[in-house]
Amino acid sequence: QVQLVESGGGLVQPGGSLRLSCAASGIIFSIFNMGWYRQAPGKQRELVATITMTRYTNFADSAKGRFTISRDNAKNTVFLQMNSLKPEDTAVYYCNANRGDYEVWGQGTQVTVSS
Repeated sequence: QVQLVESGGGLVQPGGSLRLSCAASGIIFSIFNMGWYRQAPGKQRELVATITMTRYTNFADSAKGRFTISRDNAKNTVFLQMNSLKPEDTAVYYCNANRGDYEVWGQGTQVTVSS
């Protein structure tokens, strides 16, 4: 059974940090491109960051300089390190595994940035 399970979300004050994790099972993790997306209330889901199977990374403008994406193929896990968090980063964050014609989504983890 293919599954992506996110963890690490929570409530954090502005300027704080969180590290999200996404553990994959049921896929050959190393050959999948991985990504993090987010969806705020009343808004469409948007790209946050991606990392290819060759570890090329791409970030949304809103994430550049603050967020880092990495992967550990030995642990079938992708991470999103988020620093200098802002209230506008509040959203449900989703993990995505993509290999062209096949993709999988996780159930999401809530991130709330508030004082």
